[in-house]
Amino acid sequence: MKLFQLEMKRLVTARLTCILFALALVLSFLLAWLPVTYCYTNDTDEAGNAVSLTGLASVAYEKQRQAGAAGAVTPERIRQAVEVYQACLTRYGVTESYDLPEGVYEREILPVAPLLHGVKEAFADPDTGMAPALMEVDPAKIDDFDAVCQARVASLMAMEQPGHPAAQRTASQMYSEVQKPLSVYPGMNTTVMDYQNMLGFLILLFCVVISAQVFSGDYQSGADDILRCTKQGGLRLGAAKVAAALLLSGTAFALCVTVYILTANSLFGWECTKSSIQMMYSIVTLVDMDIGQLQWFFAFAGLLSVLASVSFTLLLSSLCRRTVTSLAGALVCCIAPVVIFMAIPGAVSTWLCTLLPASGTGIQTSILYALTDFDFLNIGGLSIWKPWAMLGACVIEIPLFAVLAVRCYSKHTAG
Repeated sequence: MKLFQLEMKRLVTARLTCILFALALVLSFLLAWLPVTYCYTNDTDEAGNAVSLTGLASVAYEKQRQAGAAGAVTPERIRQAVEVYQACLTRYGVTESYDLPEGVYEREILPVAPLLHGVKEAFADPDTGMAPALMEVDPAKIDDFDAVCQARVASLMAMEQPGHPAAQRTASQMYSEVQKPLSVYPGMNTTVMDYQNMLGFLILLFCVVISAQVFSGDYQSGADDILRCTKQGGLRLGAAKVAAALLLSGTAFALCVTVYILTANSLFGWECTKSSIQMMYSIVTLVDMDIGQLQWFFAFAGLLSVLASVSFTLLLSSLCRRTVTSLAGALVCCIAPVVIFMAIPGAVSTWLCTLLPASGTGIQTSILYALTDFDFLNIGGLSIWKPWAMLGACVIEIPLFAVLAVRCYSKHTAG
């Protein structure tokens, strides 16, 4: 325990650690604020003058205008919203909302806009996937909206996972377990989750930079020549170094992400977190969560990804005699999921992005986007939803790489 405390103190008091984690804390507040700056609304005052609202003023305006739409998203309320939309466009003789006269959308459509989310997607053509215009949707068919969405899941999975009936059955079963009716509380948008993902990736990079020198830094400086001669300079020291690096990385990630979530929710309003994930992403998203649950689940998944990546970095550090080598290898592994996602198509990319430890917090490959997608890993007649496979891979990789790092360090010092 004393050895662990000394290693922890050495890591925490290092100048690089202090600088990077102070920067991470600042970024937690900054990235939570940035989604607010992207909010804007155009309105027309009583004199007919155009007024532009940005930031918190825009958020408050839209929440006030859409207050009537908040609550349970029942088929009846969706049908009424579609009827309002169609009546408005018919009255002005247009077929799309952007052709309406100035200020009409804000007065008549904006108040019911949250209830229109997903209507076109739900009524998409089952063969082509093409969504109709809202003017083409028959309001009478919306009374059976839940069944329409369930059928949409089946048709979508037939296109996404052809030849894999197990994946299709699993997806349909998952969606049937989503609690209905859905809920919506206007004010928040997907940018909030995107920036949480960005913060997680930046913290991952910071933790990897710090962890890359845990073993190789001692090799390079010659300190390891002294440490290996001490009574506890083998397995115990290696285990203490690994445990300290993992605890420090996990604590820093948990602290920064918590600060981000609390700040973002305070800015947009905590009631927004009660919206169903389907009302912010695809209407047929398979997971049964609201936005608040998604934030904390993604934080937990990101933590596992960071710990798995740090464990792998420690393994590289135990094998490499120079810090620059272990750091370069670790950084390559951090950006590899993004490169693989863009360069390698199909099932190979899905498998690699599932197994690589940094994928969980990757810019384009994170578990956030896997949760809102329809990717499955297919092995014979078995189909596993990608997010569950990503979590399972991280749970296995954390102890595996950690034990290997200690083992390799012990062998190195013994030699």
